[in-house]
Amino acid sequence: MCTQSRRAFVASAVAGVAGVPLARAALLKTKFTLGIQAFSLRKYSLDDALRHTKELGFDAIEFYPKMFPVTGSSSEINAVLQKVKDHGLLISAHGVNRFTADNEANRKVFTFAKQAGIKTLTADPAPESFDNLEELVKEFDIRIAIHNHGPGHRYNKIIDVLRAIENRDSRIGACADLGHYIRSAERPVEVIRLLKGRLYGIHLKDFAEMQKKSEGVILGKGHLDVPAVFVALDQVGFPEDGALSLEYEKNPENPLDDIRQCVEIARKAMVL
Repeated sequence: MCTQSRRAFVASAVAGVAGVPLARAALLKTKFTLGIQAFSLRKYSLDDALRHTKELGFDAIEFYPKMFPVTGSSSEINAVLQKVKDHGLLISAHGVNRFTADNEANRKVFTFAKQAGIKTLTADPAPESFDNLEELVKEFDIRIAIHNHGPGHRYNKIIDVLRAIENRDSRIGACADLGHYIRSAERPVEVIRLLKGRLYGIHLKDFAEMQKKSEGVILGKGHLDVPAVFVALDQVGFPEDGALSLEYEKNPENPLDDIRQCVEIARKAMVL
């Protein structure tokens, strides 16, 4: 367990930001596995969502609870896993899951993830859940990735996440929703660097304005510098089994053309 003080923890993170230049033309060393957050395909059935995920050129899918419920039986879980395998896909993560002071309910989510072979649980944990989560990540060897939901949320700013994970087991980290950080007037590249070593998930998302109410846009059309994001991920050593997920929330009835454009932009940025 980390024993750094809050001041030292945050100070070292900030120093990391200042000390790493943005070499946009550098060759990327990290191997990235591009996935999709299944919420982007929320209007589709499981079968259709998996088919579209493969056809759109993704390698992995990050499920959300409605599409892959944590309450499923072993046979139901195995049926979903077989469908994923049949499409040649990986499951990168599952969430966003809520965790509370209900230890039994928390354990059920981890038990589900273990059965499904899921290494990362994207999460919105209540403050009173952390002692129990620390026990569970050690027991199951499954990571918690705290997800930010933008202005008004308890994990609005990057400092809120840093404070939550300090002095906690290293398997308690973050899933940085870059779009929501834009809405919170945070700069995505700086966020990535501040979370070095504790960043287990990314939601690739872009917004037109750095303010609470803003329109979602195609990657790179707003405030997200997509090539710089991938350079930063490479520099901080984003794990190869981390959940790198496009999340596109607009046009839920027919998002495929927009998602296809986002995939093309992300793929180009991944091979700088």
